[in-house]
Amino acid sequence: MLSIRDIADEILDREGGYVNDPDDPGGATNFGVTIHTMRALGLDLDSDGQVTPADVKRLTRDQAREIFIEHYFRRPGIALLPEALQPSVFDMYVNAGANAVRILQRLLAQMGQPVAVDGAIGPQTAAAAQRAATEAPGHVADAYGIARRNYYYRLADSRPASRKYARRRDGGKGGWILRAEAFISPKFRLTEAEHRARVAAWD
Repeated sequence: MLSIRDIADEILDREGGYVNDPDDPGGATNFGVTIHTMRALGLDLDSDGQVTPADVKRLTRDQAREIFIEHYFRRPGIALLPEALQPSVFDMYVNAGANAVRILQRLLAQMGQPVAVDGAIGPQTAAAAQRAATEAPGHVADAYGIARRNYYYRLADSRPASRKYARRRDGGKGGWILRAEAFISPKFRLTEAEHRARVAAWD
């Protein structure tokens, strides 16, 4: 099992540096930390009294790592989940906030574990996840990764501006899908043909 710091570093590698894509609701982002998060945390790095894209650009990798560990792992309670789920849920929380937990809760409900879908990890969700991991050892992480992948596809179905994150210009798998599949066993990853069939209706 990788340390939380190691997992955070892998997420930082996937997120990359500064971007400000008008199609991304997150707005200006650096190392995966959005301007909205920085405003919520009051990170006025240039001390001009407001948090702007200039502050986002100033954010360092070390600062981003600490934000990830504190605000996307510890505070949401991801440490309460089975170890097999922690890397993927952590990665998804950085990418999608509380939706990462809602995806898990819906999955747990589908697996017969009674749990509220509220986007928060409390005793009920933690216990349900532990039971699911016990009943389906070796499968729960794949199931969550597949649920993530399906979430991304559905999001792109409903929001055309986001399709470029799920499908490359040449039709291959986009960053969202590759990110989800990084946590899925190879045998459960879609073939290129299966991916292209899934996104064919977008044309």
